[in-house]
Order: sequence, then structure tokens, then C-alpha cells
Amino acid sequence: MAENFVESITNMEDDFAQWYTDIVKKAELVDYTGIKGCMVIRPAGYAIWENIQKELDRRFKETGVENCYLPMFIPESLLNKEKDHVEGFAPEVAWVTQGGGETLPERMCVRPTSETLFCDFYSHIVHSYRDLPKVYNQWCSVVRWEKTTRPFLRSMEFLWQEGHTIHATAEEAQERTELMLNVYADFCEQVLAIPMVRGRKTDKEKFAGAEATYTIEALMHDGKALQSGTSHNFGDGFAKAFGIQYTDKENKLVYAHQTSWGMTTRLIGAIIMVHGDNSGLVLPPLVAPTQAVIIPIQQKKEGILDAAYALRDKLSKVARVKVDDSDKTPGFKFAEQEMRGIPVRVEIGPKDLANNQAVLVRRDTREKSSVSLDEIDTKLAELLTTIQKDMYERALAHREAHTYVATNAEEMKEIADNKPGFIKAMWCGDRACEDAIKEQIGVTSRCMPFKQETLADTCVCCGKKAKTMVYWGKAY
Repeated sequence: MAENFVESITNMEDDFAQWYTDIVKKAELVDYTGIKGCMVIRPAGYAIWENIQKELDRRFKETGVENCYLPMFIPESLLNKEKDHVEGFAPEVAWVTQGGGETLPERMCVRPTSETLFCDFYSHIVHSYRDLPKVYNQWCSVVRWEKTTRPFLRSMEFLWQEGHTIHATAEEAQERTELMLNVYADFCEQVLAIPMVRGRKTDKEKFAGAEATYTIEALMHDGKALQSGTSHNFGDGFAKAFGIQYTDKENKLVYAHQTSWGMTTRLIGAIIMVHGDNSGLVLPPLVAPTQAVIIPIQQKKEGILDAAYALRDKLSKVARVKVDDSDKTPGFKFAEQEMRGIPVRVEIGPKDLANNQAVLVRRDTREKSSVSLDEIDTKLAELLTTIQKDMYERALAHREAHTYVATNAEEMKEIADNKPGFIKAMWCGDRACEDAIKEQIGVTSRCMPFKQETLADTCVCCGKKAKTMVYWGKAY
């Protein structure tokens, strides 16, 4: 039974895309619906999102963020106020043209993002320098009419948070933009155990209507990049389009400066593709809904279930713990625990009880250790900390082993065709070279990292003087 449970997962080495789909289905993270491109996020998947949400929200609030909620409908006239923004989102917008059987006087889009709504809102409440800053965030869903979808990574409707802030000066807006990017990166590294490259997007890849877009990029197990969070500095462009002016301390009327930043349920896809294996999910302890599952062996024997429940009560003080007291076989329970990615399995049976011990099994390495029941709570807490650290270190080692350097186009093409991963290469800053690299080599600019290196003096594409080092790669 246990073997069949795992055999239904395609090996990632054979078909990574199918492996991913098998895991989201078998681990009961999502289910498909009758609406193309829309998914049901099942309790096991939503519980991961709740932990992401809870920890991100805590970190946001430490920086002064307040939560609010704005409507899901945006009138077309409002969307059209910022030209670059509406052009950037036009292909993905879902329109509402009818309400209650009547044709609407003006069609409305279902929000693909909420910049325009926040701008309209701020234009009503910001009048003086005393009204600034406003540092708001909302947790909601958005709709983007995607042609190709995949659970968590790209769906028509997805859950996210979108922060929207407004400031008196360009300096304050830039400081908030970078602050939130670092909040994202620290969260991903410390909680999700996923190392991030932090940097700025090229003008070609920046958010529609932004002055500058900053990003964190992660490398998946198959060598593809995943944009994991973005933070945008809008300057005063949106403020001018929406007439958001305030009276400064000199009693002059000036335009405000804005930012926005967001993270989505795509992070769950990142967790799967960075840490998962051919037996299923491998969840970092800090984000795992259940951190340890107790599996009683020969549970019908007297005292075993009672010992398992007593153990749960003890361990619940240091971790999120459950007892699997179902009537499935231990082998099936082991396979199920592995599929669901629960970080630690605790086995307790008649022999263990007689020896006043239990067996701890790590999900990430499958290492087993016998631990005295007298100190098992301390040992479990230590083990969870070790697993969290080790998972990050393994992901970092994988990224470093799959990050390459190219100094000319031929070298870049050779790497792109044969070695999945990040390619570091110098760039002159010319859009034509960026386009040529995408067309001829098949990789896109992921970001211009904050940590710059001089790999060569010339651009990898045209041979002219290089301005910046860029991470390139194939991406989701």
C-alpha cells in the first residue's frame, strides 16, 4: 500500500512538470474546478498559506504597515488614468459589463491589481504633509486572464497581499520600496528556507507604470528561476495622473510619491519546487502546518494510544503536533507523512514504550534517532531548528552549483542549452541587447543584483562597454 502511494508520483528527473502536478494533487494541496485556470485550495494547501500570511503580516506590522480593504471592481475610466499601467495589464483584464440583467453604463474590471483604486482613495484623504505617510496593505484575491495556467504558479485568480504606500518625498518612497523587498527576502530565507537574489529589474521587465521595480529571484530544482516577490517605486507618476497633491510645510502644493509591493500563493509553488523530492512535499518546519506527526505502532495493544496522546500533549508545547490514530497500516502512514512533507515523524510502539523512548525520523534526510521520552520535547525542538537550517543550506548549495558565468554570447548559449540555472553576465544596458539575448539564447534578465561583480569589461551580447552585471535565466 505504501509503495503504491509513492509510485503514483512521476520522478522529477523524468518529467518535472508532471512531478509538480502529481504532488499538488496527491498531497491534497489543490483540486481543479470546472472554471479553466481556477483552483480549489484545499485545507492542506490553505494551511500553508495561512502560516505564510501570519508571519508576513507580523513582519509588515513591525514596519508600521496597516491593513485595509478596497473594492474588487475598478471602473474603466479609473483604470485608464495611468496610460502605461493600463497598457501593461490590458491583455489580462476580466471585464464586467452586466449587472442584474442590465447593461452597465460603464464597464468595470475585476482587479488585476489595485494601484488605481488606492490612488483614487488617496486623492480623497491626502491634503497636507500632516496626512503622510500612509502605509497600507490589503490581503485579497486578484484576477488575471492567463492563457497558460498551473496550480499556484500561474492561475486566473490567486491570493496575495498588495501593499500601497504614499509619501511626502522621493527619498521616503525609495526607502520603503527597498525596506519591503528586504522584508520579503528575509522572510523567504528565514521561514521558507529559500535563498534569494535581491536586485532591480531592467526597464523592460519593470512593472507597468513604475519608475523602478525591485525583485527577489529564487532558483527551482529544475534550474528555472521564479520571481518570488516584487517592490515598486512609482515616483510621482501615479500622483500626477490622479491629481494627488498635498500642501507641504512651506504651504506649497506638491505631488506625493508612491510605492507598491506584493507576494502571492506562488510561494507555495516555490516551496514545492525547491524542497520537494520523489516521495512528495518537504516542508520547512517554520511554515509546516503540522511539524511532527506521532505514529503509534501496533496501536491496538494496550497503552500504546494512551502513550501517543500523552506524547502529543508534551510535544505540543514546543511544536505543532498531531497523532495519526487512523486504522491505516503504519507503512501507509509513513508514506502519507512523507507525501505531505511533515518535517518529523515520531514512532512509538511496545518496544519503545518498554525502553522509555520514541524514534524521531527526519523528513528531509530520513535519518532516525532513538530519544528518551524524558527529553523528547527538547530534542524535537532542536531537531526542527536543525532541519530548518539544513534545508536552507542545501537550497543555497544547489543554487550556487547551478549558477554559471558567461563572458560572451557563444558561452552564454552553450550554458543556456545544456546547464539549467542562473547565468551571470555583463550587460551594456541597451534594450536591443536584452531583446537579442531573449530571442537568440532563450533566457531573460531576472535582475541586476544589489551585490554587483565585474565579470568582464564588455557586454555579453554586443561587446561594447558593460554597465552592470545581470542574472539571466529561463523562468516560470
